[in-house]
Amino acid sequence: MLSLRKDGVVLNKTLLGFESHAVLNPAVIMRDGKIHMFYRAVALGNYSTIGYCTLSSPLVVDSRKDVPVLFPQFDFECQGLEDPRIVLIDDVYYLTYTGFDGFNALGAVATSKDLVVWEKHGLIVPKIAIEEFRHLSQTRGALNEKYHRFNKVPIFSDVQPHKLFLWDKNVVFFPRKINGKFAFIHRIKPDIQLVQGLDSISDLTPDYWQKYFLSFSENILLSPEFPHEVSYMGGGCPPIETEAGWLLIYHGVHDTVEGYVYSACAALLDLDHPEKVIARLPYPLFYPEEWWERQGEVNNVCFPSGALVYDDRLYVYYGAADERIAVASVMMKSLIDELLKYPNP
Repeated sequence: MLSLRKDGVVLNKTLLGFESHAVLNPAVIMRDGKIHMFYRAVALGNYSTIGYCTLSSPLVVDSRKDVPVLFPQFDFECQGLEDPRIVLIDDVYYLTYTGFDGFNALGAVATSKDLVVWEKHGLIVPKIAIEEFRHLSQTRGALNEKYHRFNKVPIFSDVQPHKLFLWDKNVVFFPRKINGKFAFIHRIKPDIQLVQGLDSISDLTPDYWQKYFLSFSENILLSPEFPHEVSYMGGGCPPIETEAGWLLIYHGVHDTVEGYVYSACAALLDLDHPEKVIARLPYPLFYPEEWWERQGEVNNVCFPSGALVYDDRLYVYYGAADERIAVASVMMKSLIDELLKYPNP
């Protein structure tokens, strides 16, 4: 088993209105010796914006803005911007997040050249009716029954059905182009799916998505396999390039008598063909054990969303019990060596 260290809580909510309810699920990136953290900040009423702070080292916050750096401006995000992730590709920062309008949760992206001025590009996942998804995705055969269980039209007395869409979130870009093309993972419950071969995010047209769903089963990257992820799973941190492959830290969820338990999980993907899973940890990388993970707005949650390597050690930043931001760390070599003990058959 791995020797993983729980480093504790690194960021708590404050009395400021925009983050008085919770701070969670951060994106992190290191540039010029400084760690930049963009995090989900929640006000009363579950209204989310993106807060910002910097760290001088993996566990030490040295500055923090007292206003959000990104906030709702469009209808698709009118209830909040949630769960950011960030990568740098060809001198452009891509920050993905979930836009929530009170009923729909859909992946969106914003870009920046300097981490200060951001341009929103809107949704990059499809606004597709749940029934249309079902028809298209099963053209070549039936899907796992869980797709029906998790993706069904909810009963809202004040919402017209044509305004409800398939939830598609946890959009996470690979931090460089693969074979000259953009690639990202996303999540339609219960699995993690892969998009690759994009010249530009503008390629993600309705026609593109219709063709994608016609071959939907071919685009499933990871499905629940082990007990700690048996209910469903989703993207976590942006993949980290190693000699052994892309290190993917994701989240797995299993149901218990006390509700869902969210754990951090790990896998290795082929560098040139990320649809090929090289190895996968058969047990959680870490799971809720400490008080800050077990008690909060949502109990028993470790939701990894940002990671960086610092002095050969992997630091994973995660939302703890949907209320605070914590860190866990492990030696990078130890994690890769452990993963390679469990090759994907």
